[in-house]
Formats: sequence, C-alpha cells, structure tokens
Amino acid sequence: MPYFDAASAAPLHPVARQALLAALDEGWADPARLHREGRRARLLLDAARETAAEAVGCRPDELVFTPSGTAAVHSGMAGALAGRRRVGRRLVVSSVEHSCVLHAAEAHEEAGGEFHLAPVDRTGLLDLPAFRSLLSPGTALACVQSANHETGTVQPVAEAAAACREEGVPLLVDAAQSLGWEAPPGGWSLLTASAHKWGGPPGIGLLAVRKGTRFSPARPVDERESGRFPGFPNLPAAVAAAASLRAVRQEAADEAARLRALVDRLRARVPALVPDTEVVGHAGRRLPHLVTFSCLYVDGEALLTELDRAGFSVSSGSSCTSDTLVPSHVLKAMGVLSEGNVRVSLPRGTSEEDVERFLGVLPGIVAGVRSALSAPVAGGPREPAPPQAPEAPEGSPDQEETQEQEGPQEGGGRAPGGAAAVVDSRGKRCPIPVIELARRIGDVPPGRVVAVLSDDEAARLDVPEWCRMLGHEYVGETPAEGGGTAYLVRRAHG
Repeated sequence: MPYFDAASAAPLHPVARQALLAALDEGWADPARLHREGRRARLLLDAARETAAEAVGCRPDELVFTPSGTAAVHSGMAGALAGRRRVGRRLVVSSVEHSCVLHAAEAHEEAGGEFHLAPVDRTGLLDLPAFRSLLSPGTALACVQSANHETGTVQPVAEAAAACREEGVPLLVDAAQSLGWEAPPGGWSLLTASAHKWGGPPGIGLLAVRKGTRFSPARPVDERESGRFPGFPNLPAAVAAAASLRAVRQEAADEAARLRALVDRLRARVPALVPDTEVVGHAGRRLPHLVTFSCLYVDGEALLTELDRAGFSVSSGSSCTSDTLVPSHVLKAMGVLSEGNVRVSLPRGTSEEDVERFLGVLPGIVAGVRSALSAPVAGGPREPAPPQAPEAPEGSPDQEETQEQEGPQEGGGRAPGGAAAVVDSRGKRCPIPVIELARRIGDVPPGRVVAVLSDDEAARLDVPEWCRMLGHEYVGETPAEGGGTAYLVRRAHG
C-alpha cells in the first residue's frame, strides 16, 4: 500500500532502526554518571550531538535534544521571549507557521504579550516587505519556517534573517520539513526540528540556540541538556535520530532529484486529468517530495477515505476533514481553494509505478465523490438547474433542501446586495454551498448577482476561488439577515 504522507511522519529509516537497537543495548545507563556504563552512554550521547550539530550547521554545545519537535518549538520560543523580556513583548510570526508555533504565540498573548502575523502571497511565500515592517522596536522574537508543512513552499530564510539582523531581532526557524534535505541558510538564532520528519524515531526533536542569543528557560532547570531541557534524555532515540539524519543527508541530492521529477509529473497531470482542480504552493521554491492540490465540488474527508480504500495514504488541510469546520490556517492565509484538499508527500524510495497508479485511480475517485454529492459535471457545460435540486445521497451533508428565493426574503427583507437569487446554505458544510451556487448560477441572466448564504467559514475561501476558476465575478460579502454571511457573485457575460 503506497504511503504518501511522509510530511506527517516518514517511515523509519533502516539506519535509524539499527542505531536504535544498538543504543538500547549500549546506551541505557545515565550519561551523567562516572562509572563505566555511564561513560559509555555519555560517549554515545556526545557523538549523537556532534553528528546532529554538523547536519544543522552549529556547534555541538549549541544543540540539545528534546522530547519532540513541538517541545523544541515551545521551549525555544518561551526561552527566547523570556530572555528578551526587557526589550519588549512583541512577537512576529509568519501566517503559515506550523500550528505549534501559533499555539505558542497565542499563549504568549494570553500572558500579556502581543503577536503579529506576517502575510504571504497566493503561493505561500513570505511577504518580505511586510515582514520587515513588523520588526519594530520592542520586537523580542521572529519566527519563520524553512518550508511549509502543507504546501512545501520554501521560505526566504536568508532574507528574513538579514532583516532580523538589521533590527537586532533573533530569528527562530522551524526546519522540521527541510532538515532532512539540506541545512537551512545561516543567520538564524534558534532552530528546531523533529526526527520523525526525516525517518528518525518519533518522540525526539532538537533545539539549537546560537551563542550570544539571550535565552532564559521558562521551566525549572537541571543539569541536563545545558539546562535548556530537564529530565533524563532519551538517549537511544537521540542516537537513532542523529544517525538517520546523517544517512538521509548523504542520500538527499540523488533522492531529491528523483522525487522532484515524480512531483513534477503530479503537478502537471493532476489538473489535466481532474477537471476544476488547483495545484497550490510555489511552483519553483518548494520541497522536492511534496505537492498539494484542491478539487472543486469535493468533500475532503470523503476523498481521503476513498483514496485510502484504493490503497493510498494521503493527508489534507481541508476544512472538510475537521469537526471544527475551520479551513486550514495555511490555505486561509494564502487565500486559495480549500475544497477537496489533498497533500501528497512522497517518502524516499517511492516508485514511478506507485505514482502512475495514483494518477490512474484519482480521476475516478474524484468523479465518484462529486457524483455522491450531486455536484455539477466538472469541466462540462453548466446548464440552468432544474426546478428542484437532486436529492442528496443518504448521509451526505446536503440532506436539507436548499432554500432559493428571488427578490424579497422571508420576513420582508430584501435580497442581500440586490441579488436576483438567494441560495441559503446555512447549516451545511462546504463544498455544499459552492455546489448549490454552481447549480443556481445559470438561472440568473448574465450580469446579475446570486447571494450565497453560509455559516461555514470555508465558504469565505471557496466561493471567491470558484469565481476565479470559472470566470465569474466575486462582488464581496455582507452580513446575512438571520445569521451567517452573504457571498455575492455576479454571473459572467457570454
């Protein structure tokens, strides 16, 4: 069964397995003790630290091991902010950072600090001028990832680091997705990573803090890991993480070239094979093994389930895979389609045959999911909808009849924005609001407006993207009488 979710967790590298088993036999003692077993454990831990530091591009005494990448981020951010509390309490992070960074930023705000989100463009690339403008006096820390976890877009870390250096602001780089491929550019002050992203064991991360960076641990300390992370170290996992990092970096150049060619094939052929599909993320500045695309008129959870049944393990940033009905903060920041979102991240060793088989089954699966939702024929002519919409399949989110009105609304109100038709999709998950919009748009004359009422936040992304992809005009949004939001769409001429 092809596993295409390496961005979440890569399969354990053979070197990691060998190193882990050996370290369990040789590195079980306390490395802080002076007896023979303790000295042996200390030698293993020191060797692992030197190996990891070489891969990161820092001194061994600047690097500590942590229980996870998330723990490294939280400890690094808290320590840097505490160390610079006399400078100020302002925190700047890119809007597409991993959720663990945003969670730490929110905790900082709840504790009386402030944080600001630096915007990105439609490809997910950091807006450097906007980022620079946020580095005002009183900024204690800035955070910019090396590459995005959902789209693979590689960020301009060197340029961000230069901007931070000019303002005297330390920069924390989350390098979890990219460290297995290459060391990030220099200039950073703190760096974090997670071993399971490159084929190391789960439950082990690393935190590097450059000499000269003000850092004050935000928790009780002991003599372990330079006082930056307390407790008995997971020495076998640290040894396996370091050994596998060195191994994957030795393989990185050849494997990156091979996987990039497979991803290029996916980026070109998925939109050609599946109508009304958008590949998201930067076309050039990207990780070699990752591609993300979104499909109109598709429920993301259903799509992932059907792909799993077909033997493909993929993931998604779509709101449709979450009980919260909130779109991925990454897709939201980029302003791209969230419907039917699929992230394919190829592990090392992925074959051409596996990719071809995925391309072979994907069109039929998407078509089947669209059919189950009674979606319009993708890529085909969009005829006026019949008087009554087709009945939704049992168990689908579209079980309640759509309320479509022209002119005045119930209760004596007027249609939002002078709309010629109103599609009331409140209480229904995306992509249902967009599907109902597609059914209804042909019933109004060209140049007239349809108002889509929805209380699903994903509609704020998906309705404008539907307009962009199909050539209609997105007019804007306004609060809807009775709750929710009215999204206004003007039918294109011709």
